[in-house]
Amino acid sequence: MELDNKPQILVVDDDKRLRELLFRYLNKQDCLVICAEDAKMAEGYLERFAFDLAILDVMMPGETGIDFIRRIKPSYPQLPFLMLTALGETESRISGLEAGVDDYLSKPFEPKELWLRIQAILRRTIATVPTRESKIGAFEYNPENRILTSDTGQDIALTESENTLLEILFHSANETVDRYDLAEQMGLDASERSIDVQITRLRKKIETDPKSPRHLQTVRGKGYMLRI
Repeated sequence: MELDNKPQILVVDDDKRLRELLFRYLNKQDCLVICAEDAKMAEGYLERFAFDLAILDVMMPGETGIDFIRRIKPSYPQLPFLMLTALGETESRISGLEAGVDDYLSKPFEPKELWLRIQAILRRTIATVPTRESKIGAFEYNPENRILTSDTGQDIALTESENTLLEILFHSANETVDRYDLAEQMGLDASERSIDVQITRLRKKIETDPKSPRHLQTVRGKGYMLRI
């Protein structure tokens, strides 16, 4: 499906493995994906970003997906929801539809079916896509235009590799991105220093003190995280 802008999708599921699978798959479909592990984290992202679609699990620790939608729907009336569920009961589906769920998909599911359902929802709901920006320290980042702007309004020059790195980390903000996954998405060899060099260069552009980074952090033994 051709869209004027990449659709931005919020994935909310307490299953880390499923979050990672959806992140990789939807990125390959040219979507911009941000993942949250529970309703509280999801609400924080909703306050900062404009999403085209939210994919939620029904059963989550704390607030359930249905209760979460019922609570936030008045604040985000235009946001469509696709619910993932292992529950087959008609009553659960009715409760979700009453809360504002646009579609259901039962686990386990085929990624292709998920993508077809996402496309169907986006065709119905996407008209114009608002500008999406977020603060990264003293900078403003627009992932759609891939523009990094300082607080003085000056655009910061990024190389293609730096831009790709920032975009990948941004769309998994506040979550660790595995070093090997990052290398694969950037077309680099994770066993070489290529990733480290790009991280160092990007830190010099977004950190007040690159030697003590507050935003672009190394997660020892795992990978990297962009805190925003």
